[in-house]
Amino acid sequence: MADLMKAADGKADAPAGRAGKSEPQQRSVRVVMLALMIAMLLAMLDNLIVGTAMPTIVGDLGGLEHLSWVVTAYTLATAASTPIWGKLGDMYGRKGIFLTSIVIFLIGSVLSGMSQDMGQLIGFRAVQGLGAGGLMVGVMAIIGDLVPPRERGKYQGMMAGVMAIAMIGGPLVGGTITDHLGWRWSFYINLPLGAVALAMVTIVLHLPKRERTKAKVDYLGAGLLTVGITAIVLVTTWGGSEYDWNSAVIMELIAIGVAALAGFLFVETKAAEPIIPLHIFRNANFTLMSVVGFMAGFVMFGAVLFLPLFQQSVQGASATNSGLLLLPMLLAMMIVSLIAGRVTTSSGRYKIFPIMGSILMVTGLFLLSQMDTDTTRFTSGVYMAVLGAGMGFLMQITMLVAQNSVELKDMGVASSSTTLFRTLGSSFGVAIMGALFTGRVNDEMAVRGGAGATTHGAQLDAASLAKLPKPVREAYEYAVASGTHIAFLVGASVGLIAVVAALFVKEVPLRGAGPEKAPVVEA
Repeated sequence: MADLMKAADGKADAPAGRAGKSEPQQRSVRVVMLALMIAMLLAMLDNLIVGTAMPTIVGDLGGLEHLSWVVTAYTLATAASTPIWGKLGDMYGRKGIFLTSIVIFLIGSVLSGMSQDMGQLIGFRAVQGLGAGGLMVGVMAIIGDLVPPRERGKYQGMMAGVMAIAMIGGPLVGGTITDHLGWRWSFYINLPLGAVALAMVTIVLHLPKRERTKAKVDYLGAGLLTVGITAIVLVTTWGGSEYDWNSAVIMELIAIGVAALAGFLFVETKAAEPIIPLHIFRNANFTLMSVVGFMAGFVMFGAVLFLPLFQQSVQGASATNSGLLLLPMLLAMMIVSLIAGRVTTSSGRYKIFPIMGSILMVTGLFLLSQMDTDTTRFTSGVYMAVLGAGMGFLMQITMLVAQNSVELKDMGVASSSTTLFRTLGSSFGVAIMGALFTGRVNDEMAVRGGAGATTHGAQLDAASLAKLPKPVREAYEYAVASGTHIAFLVGASVGLIAVVAALFVKEVPLRGAGPEKAPVVEA
């Protein structure tokens, strides 16, 4: 690991494991981290900015019936390509593969901005998602190469801060760009950020040269995994919305997904360079962190989806203000992540953080499930802060422990697998919590005589809600509060799985900057 640190700095004048690490080396790592954070921001901002611009895009290009595919195409391409990017980085070197993913993302952004109809936009969004799949994995794997797990806590606050900036700033930036420059600039805005990231990574990132592997890419495994992930994402995206859960289409997708993933597991046992080496799951900590990451994704994206809806429909917040009202959760997440990172770096101990994070996550979700039409913004803000604190303990620790559980040669697949489980968790979370939410809203509206207010469950914003007759408006507010209750209550119940998984994590010493190797914990 000392050699990695020296290579990152381009110097060999100070041992990386020594406390007096050179200031030039620290500056070099900070500059690289800045470039990586810009790339991470690209991936996180895109969907949030584009989501704000979607009504204008539909008004210009038409194709309202294909609207959902603009997001689905991006999500599918990102999820399916994530493990492949990670493996390619392990095989052929991370820097070149990472730069390639940035270039593909920027090409997709330009083409999306030039789209003349909805079909073109959907296709170009898939290209953009293909590049985005390599951005997040590349960032995490390069950090894993450059910064030993023991030292990585110093940078956790930076990564949590980027996430907070994206979630708060994305809708604001998207609305401003769309209103003043036009919707096409919601894609073109990626170009200056991407150019800066490309230049900085090219100039300042120096990783050790690795021998190119002579083994061929596991194309069959990659194809089967892509089919399996695609089927899973489509089931969670379409189930209960485009098609009934028991419809033929959903059943066929489930069958295809199960068959493809079963075939993938078989192929991986035979491949010379498997896309996801199954031996990494023999490590108990890696498997447990995959479970915790899945649950964190399940909860996180469900909360980000339903909290603004509750704030707009029940508490009367505007779309812009509902984004700002997420600040208690995001700030708590950022501050706690920073503190946990510093403690991990100074002590080398981390087991307590997944346990505390899982417990706080479940507690926060349970508190949020108790909100009703009389809940004040201050009270909901306190509940969100509890949830945010839990997420702050989990978001980076899961990746840190997972990377510490594998050899350096598997850093890419460890990063991509952890990211994939979190992505799949978010898909399941949005689908399951969304189905329960919509079902409860429709049931309550039918019981209270307001079923005709909306044909789309819970799609009324504050402005539309104000135009409804008072009895219908009150019925709708109660229905949304009831839907939020069931969604968060189920989220809290599912989150208990993360608590159990966290309890079984073993305290394996984090790799430091010295040459020592961490012991392997076998499942």
